[in-house]
Amino acid sequence: MLPLPALCYFFKYLCCCFHAFFLLQLCFDLIEKWTSENLRDWVMGREGGDLSISGIATYQPSDGTMKLKMAMAGFMSRVIGRDVSYEPSQMVLTAGVTPAIETLCFCLADHGNAFLVPTPYYPSFDRDMKWRTGVELIPVHCRSKDNFVLSISALDQAFNQTRKRETKIRGILLSNPANPVGNLLSRKMLEALLKFAEEKNIHIVSDEIFAGSIYGEKEFVSIAEIVGSEDFDKNRVHIVYGLSKDLFLPGVRVGMIYSFNENVLAAARKLTRFSSVSAPTQRLLVSMLSDTRFIVEYIQTNKKRIRDMRDLFVAGLEELGIKCTDSRSSLYCWADMRNLIPTYGEKGELELWEKLLNVGKINLTPGSACHCIEPGWFRCCFTTLDKDDVRVVMGRIRKVVGSHTSCG
Repeated sequence: MLPLPALCYFFKYLCCCFHAFFLLQLCFDLIEKWTSENLRDWVMGREGGDLSISGIATYQPSDGTMKLKMAMAGFMSRVIGRDVSYEPSQMVLTAGVTPAIETLCFCLADHGNAFLVPTPYYPSFDRDMKWRTGVELIPVHCRSKDNFVLSISALDQAFNQTRKRETKIRGILLSNPANPVGNLLSRKMLEALLKFAEEKNIHIVSDEIFAGSIYGEKEFVSIAEIVGSEDFDKNRVHIVYGLSKDLFLPGVRVGMIYSFNENVLAAARKLTRFSSVSAPTQRLLVSMLSDTRFIVEYIQTNKKRIRDMRDLFVAGLEELGIKCTDSRSSLYCWADMRNLIPTYGEKGELELWEKLLNVGKINLTPGSACHCIEPGWFRCCFTTLDKDDVRVVMGRIRKVVGSHTSCG
């Protein structure tokens, strides 16, 4: 077995790589069908229009064309529902959500400043937010007894402890819906977070990339809806979104910053010179997102397929004695394997991860990669699978669970 420091680096590298390749296949057939039926119109333009070769061969605004911003605004309103509207002029488009988050870091913070991030959180935030900006991420630990839901008291404690180190805190980074846990921030919690941000004079960055991947009865509430209906300081609120999850188009590389702060928008527009979306990509997406019939069918089908696959996967884990958190959003389940780790701690968790990888031939994301304070939790991505794959995966996990039982 590799030494623990080397193993930690290795699995974090693997988690980042596999996340990039875990392409979500549940609704790829719908995307493929639409593309094949509309390819000629995309290339040549509809009825002559203005979608000629000049629309893809000439310079375009680096922060995105107004046509795509309008199409994105319509798509997001349809995803969120409840008459939530988005203003295209408050959007900045980027080549994926990674540069969108990094751009916001450059706009809001200086080198050495910090953001508070509830845990467990998406492992690649450590890469996306820190590598080039020099900002620090401060984990705000959430626990299983609360279904890993954030509390204001935990946030306040992390804020005060960080300030004692004379580190300037510039904001809170939220994932709503949460990755990896899949829970949702309530309307009441979002209001409390906005009040907290005003009291502490900090910003809120809300990553809402899974907003359209809700398949339960709980409602998703965008922070845009809260600041639009209540008397909060909008200048502190910034949303990131993209099409890699809800539309299963990670290779297209389209992300978005939505901000109410004109200074942030002005700075972000300048920085998009280094991460602009290609003109052919924008042209394709304008056509796709403007096809209302396709988008409505896609959203409905996508939610049903995610729900069905999640229920199948979680039921398979429960048969093996592995429970998951109660969640009805995103593309993962958060599995409790604490009773399978040989020793309580990060070392024991990584030993189980290595066993799952080498014996079971499956790669799950260990909780420690997500800064989870409780060892033994794992993120499972079920949207890369079909029903036959689920049976294979459960058989491989059973092999590991069986060897653990026999060793015990």
